[in-house]
Amino acid sequence: MTHNDDRVAGLLLAAGGGRRLGGRPKALLEHRGRPLVEYAAGVLRAAGCARIHVVVGARAETVRERAELPGCVLVDNPDWEEGMGSSLRAGLESLRGTGAGAALVSLVDQPGIGPEAVARLLAAHRSPATLASASYDGRRGHPVLLGADHWAGIAATATGDRGARAYLKEHADAITLVECADVAQPFDIDTVADLAHLEQHPG
Repeated sequence: MTHNDDRVAGLLLAAGGGRRLGGRPKALLEHRGRPLVEYAAGVLRAAGCARIHVVVGARAETVRERAELPGCVLVDNPDWEEGMGSSLRAGLESLRGTGAGAALVSLVDQPGIGPEAVARLLAAHRSPATLASASYDGRRGHPVLLGADHWAGIAATATGDRGARAYLKEHADAITLVECADVAQPFDIDTVADLAHLEQHPG
């Protein structure tokens, strides 16, 4: 679909324990007959991310056993219960020294966001100073592209479940918004009712 861009690494946050799903880790939910984490990593690869780091936490050993993630670097987040912020910090730290100039951060529980949206965001990358975000009818959402110049500032403010939100709010004027509503649906799989969004049979 697009040329592979070594400068932008895919960073998939897949450590959550699925508290509102009765403690079912989101990475292991079934989508099209395979673990959701496998599908989400495949989206990043199909969009053109040559390097993909996957942050795992809840039932990490089971994720490693069940999910086929060839070529992906699995990053353990022992502090996953603290929330998404800890996973973002662990993921960005794992990319230091890899030569990546930016991280394209996606969430494992958004299967409505496919390669088309991710590829659009990759195309917004210009330099390590780039900040870009998918938007849906003008509202900022995921995935986000975080240039390496910003990683230290993001890591310093990523607490609880806020991830990069505080940093992005502070630097709103610098963010390139990439409209994706025509090719993606940004719903989350957070509750049992949301499980209806998953396709239980091979698609």
